[in-house]
Amino acid sequence: MKNIKEMSILITGGGSGIGAGAARYFSELGAKVTICGRREANVMKVSKEIGPNCLGIKGDVTIAKHRKKVLDTAVTHGNGLDVLINCAADMLRGSISDLKENELMKVFHTNVVSGMMLTGESIPYLKDSQGSIIFLGSVHTRRSFPGASPYAATKGALEALTSVLAAELGQYKIRVNCVIPGAVPTELNIRAGLFTKEEHDERMDAIAQLHVLKRVGTSIEIAEAIDYLIRAEWTTGSAVVVDGGLSLGMSDF
Repeated sequence: MKNIKEMSILITGGGSGIGAGAARYFSELGAKVTICGRREANVMKVSKEIGPNCLGIKGDVTIAKHRKKVLDTAVTHGNGLDVLINCAADMLRGSISDLKENELMKVFHTNVVSGMMLTGESIPYLKDSQGSIIFLGSVHTRRSFPGASPYAATKGALEALTSVLAAELGQYKIRVNCVIPGAVPTELNIRAGLFTKEEHDERMDAIAQLHVLKRVGTSIEIAEAIDYLIRAEWTTGSAVVVDGGLSLGMSDF
């Protein structure tokens, strides 16, 4: 298996949640990690807390010139690029009859299109390193939550992309995989204005009981799964479910 130390890893959406947790995890293993996000204060706070192995940069991956700047920064910081982790995401919820087309387009742009574009732009560097690409899916493709069709659709698209791009890029020895987390505390729903911090915490406590292991996950536990997929040189096109048994649909009846 590959050694994480000295790898150059770019993580989008690294200012909070799973992205920030992954940045901390891989930096501690000795990787040169670059994180980006729209909220500069968050990104810089995370990178400062982690230390010199982690470089933060403000960047909105839906904007082409931002993607170029972020990618160039990661290549300089890490002397190349070994891993791209597409973590940036927005949340949109609502009844199918109430959804607005412009809002749907926006969430697909952030969750799907931007990751596709950045992936394509990263290929020359990943060819050189025979590196890997990780997409972050969601248990929403395994367990249905009414009102979450926009988010679930974007995450389903990422699973499909994982398979197609693994087949397309295998000729360059670039591997493409997907991690499918269960419930992990993040700022996604809070940032989208769907819940207050208190409501989010209450929701996490309630949803914990739907998991077989009776608790929600942590960003570090998701990073451990990403770690495996980065190191495993014969694994590509895989969707690894790390959800504490939420997708099993356990019932007491």
